[in-house]
Amino acid sequence: MTMATAALDFELPPALEAREPAENRGRGRDDVRLLVSRGEAEPVHACFRDLPILLEAGDLLVINTSATLPAALAGRLDGSAVEAHLSGRLPGGNWLAELRRPAWPGSLPEPGGREGDVISLPAGGSARLVTRWRGSPRLWVVALDLPVNELAFVHAHGRPIRYGHVPDDWPLATYQTVYATEPGSAEMPSAGRAFTADIMTALVARGISVSPLVLHAGVSSLEVGEPPPPEWYRVPAVTARRVNDTRVAGGRVVAVGTTVVRALETVVDDEGLVHEGVGWTETIVTPDRPVRAAHGLLTGWHEPRASHLLILEAIAEPFALQSAYRAALDRGYLWHELGDLHLILPGSG
Repeated sequence: MTMATAALDFELPPALEAREPAENRGRGRDDVRLLVSRGEAEPVHACFRDLPILLEAGDLLVINTSATLPAALAGRLDGSAVEAHLSGRLPGGNWLAELRRPAWPGSLPEPGGREGDVISLPAGGSARLVTRWRGSPRLWVVALDLPVNELAFVHAHGRPIRYGHVPDDWPLATYQTVYATEPGSAEMPSAGRAFTADIMTALVARGISVSPLVLHAGVSSLEVGEPPPPEWYRVPAVTARRVNDTRVAGGRVVAVGTTVVRALETVVDDEGLVHEGVGWTETIVTPDRPVRAAHGLLTGWHEPRASHLLILEAIAEPFALQSAYRAALDRGYLWHELGDLHLILPGSG
């Protein structure tokens, strides 16, 4: 744990956990608060609808167009009810999955299971536990045996992954961004959830560009200190070119979510030039590995000791990050995938 992360070893009050989507709390999915960090300046409080005026002409937003799967599958193991949360496909055809057991209002980690055990799934499907994933106390490599292809099966029999801070079931559309096009994420790339068609139009009208990539995000319920598993990504040539052109022209590249940072850092070279690429990334972004592709980050509020904080530390000044989290806690910002947002920008100097 680095010094900045240690300073963010806070207790998150349950009252600050977002329990329902913003459109249920207010006027729409863009009705969330936005805290803005710029270099070492004191944080500024805004709302997400202000985003087009907080950015500048010539800036580039890079978004993740991965769509969320209903990746939670109900099953039975040794006669007991379990849930298999699919976390992503691996090279070779197997999948990663987390075993959970139902526990209202969500689920809890299921520590049981042995290599070779078979989870019975709906419609005659099954998932065989092959081996535990390296370095993970929760994730399994599983071999799926399904009557149809995986995407068709999960859309027919799965539901969105939900944890105990969200007590009610919400439809899959709740967990999709407005620009999602390619199914594959176990959980929503939630930094982009607040975007609406109106905001996208306002950005373009102000000369702020938007360019896509894909990274299929896995489950977020990893143990403290557990590295993220491989995730499939694709950075198109046009996006790589726009990132490079923006940097040369003096604009700012702002990643929408830590998934975008991971994808871009997978394909950037030592000189800061971004290339197109596709495959599974095992890149881990930390303060010891400087971020070379993006200047800024739009992100949610991460739990104490979460590995995502290391990505924030790799972009934000330590003082700015600590000030932002202190201000968010003091002002009652909401955490998690349905909560408020944080815009990290470089300082003016």
